[in-house]
This record gives sequence, structure tokens and C-alpha cells, in this order.
Amino acid sequence: MPAVQNHLIELLPRVDRQRLLAACEPVDLVLGEVLCERGDAVRHAYFPVDSFISLLMQTDQHPSLEVGMVGREGMVGSALLLGVGAVPLQALVQGAGSALRMGKEAFDKELEMSPALRHVVGRFVYVRLSQMAGLAACLRFHLIGPRLARWLLMSQDRAHASHFHVTHEFLAAMLGVRRVGVTAAAGELARQGLITYHRGDLRVLDRPGLERASCTCYATDCSIYRDHLS
Repeated sequence: MPAVQNHLIELLPRVDRQRLLAACEPVDLVLGEVLCERGDAVRHAYFPVDSFISLLMQTDQHPSLEVGMVGREGMVGSALLLGVGAVPLQALVQGAGSALRMGKEAFDKELEMSPALRHVVGRFVYVRLSQMAGLAACLRFHLIGPRLARWLLMSQDRAHASHFHVTHEFLAAMLGVRRVGVTAAAGELARQGLITYHRGDLRVLDRPGLERASCTCYATDCSIYRDHLS
């Protein structure tokens, strides 16, 4: 079992935590792996440890748009709390690493046995809904540069590293913009000395500066999580 656990699991009382961990299996998530497609039957709950996952929505023939990101602060499969049997979004591994996986039946059983688990997962569902509502406004009103800074901060938080590999094409898809817009925005962040970016290798040089360059949505998201799941 990984030494560092998922934060939602850490919030549980010791007895509930130990029982849930006993029902989980450690898995290694591979970069680019699709854990589930929209409309699939829910088969597992995932609790990332040092991996992180993008939640993607596709409309008509448009490229997928990222509407959420989950690392060790959360889980994939929280809709099970609501008794929903189908996956609402595609889950794509954006950061390789370890996670704890639990089968649907075992997770449903734990939800029945543990009021604390129901409370924690319910809080997480509320946080995700609040953050997605904020994202809708962010996509409508905020410029590409601040949105890119926000996305990089979110990725750094979950990668637990200042250096990671990401292409212009991937960034454009995640932000729902054209590649040329990402190129211009990343170039401006680099000119300000906040990042370096060359052939997909991105390094955050100035975290406080990147926070100042980000739209207010990053601080708001952190505040929502802190208020409800600290």
C-alpha cells in the first residue's frame, strides 16, 4: 500500500479508513490511459495518490474539453454516491502514478456502512459542482493567458513537481482554444520569467508570479476546497 494516501481517505475515522483501504487495490495509472468513457457503466472508484486525472466532455464533433482535474485531493467515481450507474465524463490519465482502485459493489457497501464516507464524498461532490460552475464563467469571461496560468498551477499542485511534459496541442484541447492562442499565451508567461517551455517540456520558475498571472478562479477553487474538505 502506498505510504502517502489520498486526502479524502485520510479524512475518514481510523476504523472506516482501514476498512476502505482493505477493500482497495493499488494500481499504476499510465499517461494517456482512458479509465472510462462517457456513458460507460461505473465499474470502479479511483483514489489518486501521486497520479492525476483529467475529466473531459465532448460535444458533437468538437475536441474534448477539460471540465475538471482530480489528484490526491479527490476521487473519480463520486457519482456512485448519487446512485448513478453511468459515467458522465471521460476520465483520462494526465499524470502517471499510483492510485487506489475499488470495485463498485465494494464501494457501494462502504457507503452503506460508513456515514463518514458518505459525508466526505458528498462534500467532494459539492466542491466539484461549485468548481465546474466557476469554470463555466471562466471559459466565458477570462482570457487565455490567465486561464493557462490557472491550468499550470492546477497541474503543478497534482504533479507535486515544477517540471512536466505537455504539448501545445494538448493544452489547446484542455483549454478549448486554438493552438496559436496557447503558443502566444505560453510565450508571454515565458517572457515574464514565470515558466520555460521548449518542445513540450515545461518548467515553472516563479510560482508566486504564476499565481498573480492566473485568473481569480484558481484562488476561488482552492478556497472552496479548503472550506469544505480541510
